[in-house]
Amino acid sequence: MKAVLQRVASASVTVDSNLVSSIGKGVLVFAAVAKDDTRKEVESMAAKVLKLKMWPDESGGTWKQNVQDIKGEVLCVSQFTLLASTKKGNKPDFHGAAGGEEARELYDQFFAKVQELYEPAKVKNGVFQAMMEVDIQNSGPVTLEIDTNPHKGQDGNKKPGNEQGEHQQSRASADEGKGKVAESFQLPVELLD
Repeated sequence: MKAVLQRVASASVTVDSNLVSSIGKGVLVFAAVAKDDTRKEVESMAAKVLKLKMWPDESGGTWKQNVQDIKGEVLCVSQFTLLASTKKGNKPDFHGAAGGEEARELYDQFFAKVQELYEPAKVKNGVFQAMMEVDIQNSGPVTLEIDTNPHKGQDGNKKPGNEQGEHQQSRASADEGKGKVAESFQLPVELLD
């Protein structure tokens, strides 16, 4: 699961010109469910959202208080586009995101878990799979990204080099090239204009 958290003075969600949810001081959470996410990632993310220290304390010490400490509010918004891969070309690829029903189920579990771990009345929601207008008054600005499974790439596959076997495989490929001669040539300066 991946999320982007923004410390806000206020935030709201509107769908079809109707106000759906709004919060005052707190945290706006854009959350995306990846293909291989499970309840474990959902629970981990919910706890992290509430425990992440994003505010100063009374004496001015930075990064000392979480949303619960300041008695702030939480606005959760589903946003599968956080899992876009732009490695090939200019068109985003969303193959790393979970499918509709699976994503809805896990996102709903995430939202419910945040409510369970905090005060339900202080946790608001957007509308899953709706075209939302999100108004944000970012405070700071402070924007943080959290990934419950950083060993996966945006396409949902493991990143290269994370496992010993993958490392050995890439080393073997490099060894195959040993002893080969690479050709080089120079272009005449006239052709570079």
